[in-house]
Amino acid sequence: MSVIAARELEEDAKRYASEAIRLDSQGAHGMAIQMYQKAISTLIKLVHLYPDYRLNKHYMERAAAYQERVKAIQQAHGLLPHDEQQEDIQTGEKAEDRQNSPQVVQQLKASFSELVVKEKPEVKWDDVIGLEECKQAIRESIVFPFLRPDLFKLGWPRGILLYGPPGCGKTMLAAATAAEIDGYFISVDAASIMSKWLGEGEKNVSKLFATARKMLADNKPVIIFVDEIDSLLGTRSQEVGGEVRVRDQFLRETDGINDKGKNIHLYIIGATNKPWALDPPFLRRFQKRIYVPLPDTQARIAQFKLYTAPLTLAEDVSLETLAKLTEGYSGSDIRDICQAAQLRVVRELFASGKALDRESQPRPITLSDFKEIMRNRKPSVSPQMIRAYAEWTESFKAL
Repeated sequence: MSVIAARELEEDAKRYASEAIRLDSQGAHGMAIQMYQKAISTLIKLVHLYPDYRLNKHYMERAAAYQERVKAIQQAHGLLPHDEQQEDIQTGEKAEDRQNSPQVVQQLKASFSELVVKEKPEVKWDDVIGLEECKQAIRESIVFPFLRPDLFKLGWPRGILLYGPPGCGKTMLAAATAAEIDGYFISVDAASIMSKWLGEGEKNVSKLFATARKMLADNKPVIIFVDEIDSLLGTRSQEVGGEVRVRDQFLRETDGINDKGKNIHLYIIGATNKPWALDPPFLRRFQKRIYVPLPDTQARIAQFKLYTAPLTLAEDVSLETLAKLTEGYSGSDIRDICQAAQLRVVRELFASGKALDRESQPRPITLSDFKEIMRNRKPSVSPQMIRAYAEWTESFKAL
């Protein structure tokens, strides 16, 4: 097996799980579920690609644990239909039995209700730091038509593509939009729907749109947010496992909304880190194509203010200085830097032997701590990627 490829998958799973745990702790349950499902899918992929890998048993135990957490969240917050709240509908086994079962991969297949999260988000516009141009473009496309549909004689866009580097707030933008109009937010991971391990992708797409249309009966707008939409609408040279049929079903449903739903408030927001992977003929389904860039200086200052608020900083730490030092870093990079700074001083406290004393606290975090972390933690987005986004934007941007 390729050790490098396996480690990349390991890192992806770790990143998804870490983000899921963070969102879970903050009460963003819908987005947390999506991140848990991404971690599960990545771990399953790792096991199938490298069946002899020595850590596979550990990976499947982790995947089973994440699925149990997903179901716990769904049950606690009413995100599962009643008939799926009692037990694992595919096996009926207890969690401890599943973790040691040779059929654990099959048992971790996600049902439709686990792939699709329906909720009313609590994310507000103010929670989305910066991105004012993006917010305005979305307001004009969704919020304004909802508030005054009579002003839009030629209709309004129902397909919006958010593209840009990972970790810059695309999911938050979509959730905040749903909250702004008091609408339903259906979040689905395109990569999971397309995965051959999950199966029945074509039926899942049909169920997705049928569910959205039923929710319109509550006289509230509905936003379908499709993450990693390039997995669904990307260029393909051949059909493998029915992907073309799934993609065609999605396009038929999308065209049905655009052509026949003149007055309905059902929207599709797609997100991708790789817009150049999208098949060009499908771009016309997204009348708005909005670039979600890396945070600028003022946004980075605001992000450092948010993430360092619970931490104790030394007097030499200036948020403006930190913002200047992190040009080219994404919002998730900045959060990771702050977390690493916290771990650095906590590690020192444990090393000193004083951590078990509840009265002892870590020392204040200094500017040199941040600088040392940044020396060992480079931006997750390369200059080459930024240039690629700029070139694609020049050709396909549509605000």
